[in-house]
Amino acid sequence: MLFGVISGGFGLFISLIVIAFFILSERKILGYSQFRKGPNKVGLMGLLQSFADLLKLLVKDKSFFFQSRSYVSLIGVFWLVWLVVFYSMVYGSYYSYSYNNFSLIWVLVICSLTSYCLLCAGWGSYSMYSFLSAIRSSFGSISFEAGFMCVVVYSGLCYGCYNLSDFYFSGWAAAVVFPAIFFLFLICILCETNRTPFDYAECESEFVSGFNVEYSGIYFTCLFACEYIIIFIFSWLNSVIMFGGGVLGGLSLFFHLLFFLWARATLPRIRYDIFVNFFWKVCLVVLVFGFFTIVN
Repeated sequence: MLFGVISGGFGLFISLIVIAFFILSERKILGYSQFRKGPNKVGLMGLLQSFADLLKLLVKDKSFFFQSRSYVSLIGVFWLVWLVVFYSMVYGSYYSYSYNNFSLIWVLVICSLTSYCLLCAGWGSYSMYSFLSAIRSSFGSISFEAGFMCVVVYSGLCYGCYNLSDFYFSGWAAAVVFPAIFFLFLICILCETNRTPFDYAECESEFVSGFNVEYSGIYFTCLFACEYIIIFIFSWLNSVIMFGGGVLGGLSLFFHLLFFLWARATLPRIRYDIFVNFFWKVCLVVLVFGFFTIVN
């Protein structure tokens, strides 16, 4: 158990380092896609920009003693941090082979708690628009979880277990056999990670910045650092489920991270009713059909 906790802490550390340079890469790619330069002043070619931004946010502070509902918002932030810690423990257990016989089921359980974090964060922002953004994003998470549950069952049937470490030795690529499930799962994780074109938590940008409008300093850092860590975890999870491990899984992880950057740089936000109809009438139907195809 102690070795598993150590591996989870190491997994969180690796995730934070990856996310620091992922944010820099995203800002660079978004800059060049709009015919401008990204960060290039701090450090060599701007490599230390993310660390400078982190230091700037850490020294900021805000008093919450005169706002009663802000404590609810802080609960949402702390809850989201703990969910990221649990994700990192699953990520670390994949490489340490510890307490992970049902690691894929644990990912589903952790994922089901994300909507509560968003509701607490949005309700505690003292803004009707922030609360509406949080409600939309929470319902989007529920739509994702319905499809993700089908992917979990599908993976358990294909591999004969729910142990992510055993997927490394599968020796076959599920994405080649069931490409529709792979692409639908790729779309689903865009919704879970609150990324374009499903970034409904920030779609009130004409009025406020979204559910994070009243957050600053370390709490703002926690919200968006957790979002980027979840992006990395789900990119890794998709590569493990669909491609196993090894070199192919590493290339798949790199492709998924580039896919997130490409989606934000090029795709417009999809109308909310089209998004809901797609997930419940197309995505879920295809995943259930794939499930019954495997059973038969």
